[in-house]
This record gives sequence, structure tokens and C-alpha cells, in this order.
Amino acid sequence: MRKEKDFLGEIEIPDEMYYGVQTTRALTNFPITGLKIYPELIVALATVKCAAAMANMSTGRMDKKIGDALVAAAKEVMEGKLHDQFVTDVIQGGAGTSINMNTNEVLTNRALEIIGEKRGNYSIISPNDHANMAQSTNDAFPSAVHVALVDLGEKLIEELELLHDAFMVKAKEFHTIIKMGRTHLQDAIPITLGQEFATYAKVAARGAARIKYSLDKMHYLNMGGTAVGTGLNAEAEYVVNVVKAISELTGKPYYNAPDLIDATQHTDEVAELSSMLKATAFGLIKICNDLRLMASGPKCGFYEIKLPARQPGSSIMPGKVNPVMPESLNQTCYRVIGNDLTTSLAVENGQMELNVMEPVMYYSLMESMKILANTIRNFRNLCVVGIEANEEHCAELVHNSFGIMTAMLPHIGYSTSSMVVKEAVASDRPVKELIMEKGLVTEAEMNIILDPINMTTPGISGKEGIEELRAKGHDCKSKC
Repeated sequence: MRKEKDFLGEIEIPDEMYYGVQTTRALTNFPITGLKIYPELIVALATVKCAAAMANMSTGRMDKKIGDALVAAAKEVMEGKLHDQFVTDVIQGGAGTSINMNTNEVLTNRALEIIGEKRGNYSIISPNDHANMAQSTNDAFPSAVHVALVDLGEKLIEELELLHDAFMVKAKEFHTIIKMGRTHLQDAIPITLGQEFATYAKVAARGAARIKYSLDKMHYLNMGGTAVGTGLNAEAEYVVNVVKAISELTGKPYYNAPDLIDATQHTDEVAELSSMLKATAFGLIKICNDLRLMASGPKCGFYEIKLPARQPGSSIMPGKVNPVMPESLNQTCYRVIGNDLTTSLAVENGQMELNVMEPVMYYSLMESMKILANTIRNFRNLCVVGIEANEEHCAELVHNSFGIMTAMLPHIGYSTSSMVVKEAVASDRPVKELIMEKGLVTEAEMNIILDPINMTTPGISGKEGIEELRAKGHDCKSKC
């Protein structure tokens, strides 16, 4: 054991630990969720601290020996080392002070080792005076979160774009397959399966676009604002250099926020990003619900498509297979929607110069991005790419549906069409049979009017075909 102290007193810490006294206090104060911060945030925190040390050396404020050691320690963490030493709970009081000090202590103790000193010898390298030089939790923590969000957000955007591509492949594969469209879960008019999957692709594309729009704002950092955005204890040269260093370390463009005070106080752009995730989740839920309905059965449901069988669906019902991949994406989306409410409540509870609810706000947002990307990837690979069309059954449902009578409206009128449908429902006879029996149109005309391609292509509705028949001298019995 080694002894470390702060102004509240002295605490014993196991020698093998790289964290120190303030992290240990956080472990006692906040044993809440048992959840640790994401690796992406650990890397981002180390990146910000590395950039700060580089910027402080560039101004001459930090001794090069100390700065080089802190940079080396930070780069080790950026490479994935010492992540087990980041132990604070994701929910904590103090606006992220515990996470910030956990980072400072780990980097300080590793830097001490690098220069040949013992851990805890803070008179040589200090978590506060050196690792936290020219910083506050109030600029270092949110800046690191922005870096992590950009990383997670780019991965999510990529997954949505790949989902778009997968749906477009299916849209082309299914472009000639006619199925029954439904409104209010009742028979409506025919649509192609390809047309439906093309709309799913557009939902994924819109999700990627709206997330990118809001994510772009995360490239602006309040680093250098220190405690309340006024930049106290930070040189003007440092403020510029630290953000440049973050850009160099990540290979991505980051910029100083135009107003550091505003960027420190307000988190409305986080609320915007969260709402974009929620809107995307709504669209994905609708898609999953559609797929589950179209795959329902196989004997007593729609059974218009076949989803890949991923696992046995019941511990008691033999042979049952469930749509587990859409179900898992649905549940993930529910979590995203719940996280948006948490984020919204946290954003609205900022006061004065700082929003102290940032830990839960940022964790919720990062969780939404991470689990959504993971689940979309699984959904695409294990479900979408393997979907098959039950083409014959789709055609049978269209043939037996009353919804096709909508295509007859321009030719026999709404009133006559309604009477045919009413009789067909009462007698359980196909509408085509009744149309022929009543002599409303000829068989040749009916085949053109109710041609699936005509019914699913805007502006055709069979008129061109009817006119062609008339030009050939066909005896048209249409009443229109």
C-alpha cells in the first residue's frame, strides 16, 4: 500500500493501482451503476491530456521532461493500455471531476514510472499542477466527450450507410415482385416489394444525414475555456495550440468554439444530436415492425418474406423460429429513445456557468451511438442480407384481394366499384370474376387495367393499354 492525501485527508491505495486518492474517493461516493466509461472516452481523455501537455510545452510553461513523460503516458493509454485503471462510475456528482481526476492520476503515476520515480510522488509530477495544467474539468471533460462522440458517431453513420446499401440490393432484387399494400393494416392497393425496401433504404440514408449534420458541431471544443469559459490560467497561445494538437493526434479537424463561455455553459447541441438519434430510431422501429409483420406465419400470417432463421424460437413449441434480429433492433431503439429523455432532462437542468449533469448526459448519448451501431451491424449481416421473398404467396394475396378494385375507378367509377367489392365480400368471390360477370369491361381490358406493373407505376393506371386496344378496333365496354 501507499499513502496519498488531498486537502480532505489521507487514504491508503494499493501499490499496483495507477489511480490515486481522488479516484478512490469517487469509488466510495458513487457505487451506482457498476458501469465503467467506454474505451472511446478513455482514449479521448488521454488524447486531450496529451494535447494539453504538448501545448503547455509549446508555451514554455511545462518542463519538457515532465511534459514528455505525460505525453508518453497518454499515448500508451491511447493505444489501449491501462484502461482497467479507469474505474469511476458513469454516473457521478461533480460534473465529471472524478473522471477527469481519474485520468490525471493514471497519467501522472505512469509518467512518474517513465522517469524512474515511484507512483504517488506528486511533488515531482502532480495530477493537478501538471496533468491538469491550464485546464478544468469543465473544458477537458466535455472536449474529450466531443472527441469520443465524433468517433462513435462516424461508426454509426457508416453502419447506417451500409444498411442503406443492403436495403437497396434487396430493392433491386425484389423490384418485380408484386405484393398487397396495406393501410390501417387492411388491404389497400398493390405495391412491389422492391418499392417497400427502397423506402427502407431512404430511412437509413436520412438517419445518416441528420446525424452527420448534428455531429459536425461536435468538432468545436471549449478547450482552453477552463472553469467557466473565460480562460483563466490558460495562455492565449495555449488555447489555440491545444486544439491544433487534438486535431494532429486524431487526424480529424477540431476547432476552438467561437465563444468559450457559451460552449462551457450550454449543451443544447447535445440535445440536438440526441434528438437526431431518436428520430432515426423511430424510422428503424417502423422498418422492423414491417419486417416482422411481412414475415409472420408461416401458416397463419402474411408470410410474404422469409427472414433468416437465427435460432430456435421457443423452449416449448417445436420448430418455431422468431424474428429475433428485428426484435433486438427494436429494443435497442427503445433504449435510444429513453436515453434521449435522460439527455433532455440533463440538458434542461444546467444552471448559470455550467451544466453539472454532463456525466449522465454524455454517457446516455455515447451509449445510444454505440449500441445502435452494434445492433444495426448485426441486423444487416444476420437479417437483411438474407431476406427472401415468398413471391408466389405475394401474388396469390394480390389476386384474391379486393384492393385491386381501386385501379378500376377511372374506368367504371367509385360507386360501381364499391358495389362490386361489397358483393365480393358477401359472396366470397373474386372481384375479377364479378367484373366479368357484370360485363363492366372486357377480359382484355381488365387484364390491362389490373396489370401489376400498371398498378404500381404512377401515371399509367392502364389508360395507355386501353387506348391501344381501342385503336385496334376492340369493342370497349368501359362505362367511363
